[in-house]
Amino acid sequence: MNETASLRARAEIDLAALRANVRALRERAAGAQLMAVVKSDGYGHGAVPCARAARAAGATWLGTATPHEALALRAAGLDGRIMCWLWTPGGPWREAIEADIDVSVGGLWALREVVAAAGAAGRPARVQLKADTGLGRGGCQPADWSGLVTEALAAERAGRLKVTGLWSHFACADEPGHPSIAAQLAVYRDMVAYAEKEGVEPEVRHLANSPATLTIPEAHFDLVRTGIAMYGISPAPELGTSAELGLRPVMTLAAAVALVKDAPAGHGVSYGHHYTTPAETTLGLIPVGYADGVPRHASGSGPVLVGGKVRTVAGRVAMDQFVVDLEGDRPEAGAEAVLFGPGDRGEPTAQDWAEAAGTIAYEIVTRIGVRVPRVYVNETADELTGGVPR
Repeated sequence: MNETASLRARAEIDLAALRANVRALRERAAGAQLMAVVKSDGYGHGAVPCARAARAAGATWLGTATPHEALALRAAGLDGRIMCWLWTPGGPWREAIEADIDVSVGGLWALREVVAAAGAAGRPARVQLKADTGLGRGGCQPADWSGLVTEALAAERAGRLKVTGLWSHFACADEPGHPSIAAQLAVYRDMVAYAEKEGVEPEVRHLANSPATLTIPEAHFDLVRTGIAMYGISPAPELGTSAELGLRPVMTLAAAVALVKDAPAGHGVSYGHHYTTPAETTLGLIPVGYADGVPRHASGSGPVLVGGKVRTVAGRVAMDQFVVDLEGDRPEAGAEAVLFGPGDRGEPTAQDWAEAAGTIAYEIVTRIGVRVPRVYVNETADELTGGVPR
């Protein structure tokens, strides 16, 4: 058995698919730069390898949620533009400034902390002002925007920062025709116009996430931020399947069947006996569970390809394992069980698991845990060495 086949489980990450997705998204947003969002360890795919592959395919920016994620990219040798946006008081502002990372500011407390950190660092901060155009999470409300812009411009004149961007985030871009889309676009344009009238000269204006990149061309502006779509997953079934959107899922999650055994009719399976064998059958033990990120909510419904057929989780998903009813088939121990992948071999997809668990495909890939090794395929020589040309 080769090393990959001998693994208990693996998440195979196809970097050729990721590069193709980035190129496809760049074509959809021709005229705008592309930010590859690699937060949450690259949506569970591995931030550094995916960032390198995205750079190789033409992504000019990298995006993370937390400053620590951004700093980790720098520590791994990734140069070029990086932005992070989820800050809390006392965060590592100075470290981010010294690492030449663009930081998001959506309120006066954050602006004042970054100005102080820039003074300590002895160099200006790169700041992007975030507007709350209707999502109601981070960002500055329209009523407070003038105060934030005024204080940011004063700090810029004092040499403490450079306002490099004006940005916001959609609430319902994954719901075609939702009235909030047009409303947010209008508010964003107004807030940008005000900031520019007051003297802000942003390098980039950006609003579009993955669904907006795919379906709202008027929201592309100077830069689009692609997260889940870069990993080949449709942002929402209403927008189309991955294939219909010209994307290919990057992650395949598979495990080695640990045991195949006979079971009589009426035999309970897993905790609580929520599944009982309807007839004499064979059972297969799959050695992954909710500690690996397999959703417990998919107990009794999660699909798995074993022995050329799609089976269903029999009974509850446990912490480290679950069972499938093989209905008399007898694959050998060590046979491959594919939980999800692109779907070309008849295997389920992350969207199938999302439907089985009553969630979204984002959560399915992002929750795959650290016990599951990532196995990278189709890496280029430059990506392996970290020297990615751009």
